[in-house]
Amino acid sequence: MARRRTPPKHVILPDPIYQNRLLEMIVNNLMRKGKKGLAYRLCYQAMSELERITEKDPIGVIEEAVRNVTPLVVVKARRMGGSTHQVPLKVDPEKGTALAIRWILSSCRARSGRDTASKLTNEFLDASKKMGNAVRKKDEVHRMAEANKAFAKHRF
Repeated sequence: MARRRTPPKHVILPDPIYQNRLLEMIVNNLMRKGKKGLAYRLCYQAMSELERITEKDPIGVIEEAVRNVTPLVVVKARRMGGSTHQVPLKVDPEKGTALAIRWILSSCRARSGRDTASKLTNEFLDASKKMGNAVRKKDEVHRMAEANKAFAKHRF
């Protein structure tokens, strides 16, 4: 059933220590089963490691990592005439940031290693240097969009 109105946008409040909305988005996506305290602890441990390794502001490193992973276009499946085509679509900046965070955290979880904080640190470092699985995923999506550019006229 169609909605009669668009739902109100959920405003994310900044995290308590760094007063950063991006960090709060990362914590919310990192959280499992409502354990936000654990998610904060993992995130802040990763940030202290980032600060120790890079000797720079960890917020800047994380923002750079998310910027490097944020996609400009995505492909969406559309059925036309009995076949399914991958149609490239431009990504809203907020949606792109959400995708980037999701890709960074999924590649962090897929890494081998013991503790999540160190895996998260390494993933942020790799993404800020434009390498790692999350950046590879972004490049893969961009290649798919480029390959299916002919179907761009079918976007909605």
